[in-house]
Amino acid sequence: MNTQTETKTESKSGKDNGAPASIVWFEIPVDNVERARTFYGKLFGWKIERFPGPKPYWHIDTGGADATPDGGMMERQCPEHSFTNYVGVPSVEEAAAKVEKLGGRVCMPKTAVPQMGYFIVCNDTENNTFALWESNESAK
Repeated sequence: MNTQTETKTESKSGKDNGAPASIVWFEIPVDNVERARTFYGKLFGWKIERFPGPKPYWHIDTGGADATPDGGMMERQCPEHSFTNYVGVPSVEEAAAKVEKLGGRVCMPKTAVPQMGYFIVCNDTENNTFALWESNESAK
């Protein structure tokens, strides 16, 4: 049984490299930022620093190699707000259409992270939240 997704990533040249879509970022919602920073810092040795910008957001440096995903920490938006994994795809719009075709749903439309890329937040068929990520330095 093949359990890998049919969504493939593209190389920097834009050609399909045959690699399965991979987790490229994660977010941890918290009720108390300082308590969570201390917990994850002491547990895993992660460095967690405030990210510049108008919204309260913290960058999590996991300390791994470049291929190891870093993450973000934010204040919990609602009681159901849970960990969110971001999966890299060549096109968030194409992947979101596929999510809906397969029975999932889009919870948050395409959103730009200026000069970094775009994301779309989705729910799978089991009501688990995940996000699609498209790198694009031209994002506005």
